[in-house]
Amino acid sequence: MDRPNGRFDQAWALREAVMSSRQAQSRFRGLRSIAVVSGKGGVGKTNLSVNLALAMGQLGRDVMLMDADMGLANVDLLLGVVPKHHLGHVIGGTMGLEDIVISVNDRVRLIPGGAGFSDLADLDEQSQAMLIERFSAMESQAEVLLVDTGAGIHRNVISFAAAADQVLLLTTTEPTAIRDAYGVLKSLVMGVSWKPNVSLVVNMAMSQEEALSVADRVRMAASQFLDLAIDYVGYVPWDQSVMESVRRRRPFLLEMPDSPAASCVKVIARRLVSGGQDQEAPQGRGLKAFMLRLGRRMRLKS
Repeated sequence: MDRPNGRFDQAWALREAVMSSRQAQSRFRGLRSIAVVSGKGGVGKTNLSVNLALAMGQLGRDVMLMDADMGLANVDLLLGVVPKHHLGHVIGGTMGLEDIVISVNDRVRLIPGGAGFSDLADLDEQSQAMLIERFSAMESQAEVLLVDTGAGIHRNVISFAAAADQVLLLTTTEPTAIRDAYGVLKSLVMGVSWKPNVSLVVNMAMSQEEALSVADRVRMAASQFLDLAIDYVGYVPWDQSVMESVRRRRPFLLEMPDSPAASCVKVIARRLVSGGQDQEAPQGRGLKAFMLRLGRRMRLKS
């Protein structure tokens, strides 16, 4: 259901919640990994990842938010936390995953980022197996692994996208962002032997109509040139409260929960939750399966 034109309709969000309530109560079939990607920086990818994780937590999901942007890891800044350790320490073997995880609230936990993921390709089989087991030990503690990747078509970004059960592609309405979003899709499709499960979100749209127009363009290009069907799961409007929350280092979903942006993110979260209940990953779900695929991709690209 799409919201009506004009001022933000709170009744629309309530109707959406009622329609999705039954679906939101059931459990995922194993941990589901979702990689959030974008074609270029500055489109709000990390902000969406943070607030989407919180929205899923509010729906009763246990979420692990992984900061996998190896160049500009800044999820911690948007959450207002200061990690003492990061993924590099786990990959380096000096710490366990449980030693670096930060509890954001009862439902959401952060795996702080670091440059260490690029070292996956250099690990021998025994070291990589030990790392995968460290991640597997956390398997029962989350239902969703939400991965905030870097921007662009860097090989590491594509590796995370290919390893995940689902890809959430973010673009704005700017022509350069749309073009680069298609570039990510093309790189992903060319890099895997299966049809990836991709959903689309349009950010910073001035209206529902503008967002739908952009979504139609991306979906049409993907269908025509890549033979890929994309699910449009919603948009986030341009909202001054988003910028204000960034300056305060507090997610807008918590700082201004009734804002248009927060309400739309909640809708996107419900759609992702309800839409993923019965989906089975082609190569198996779970944190261990995700790490196995990621390690394999990293080795292939090294």
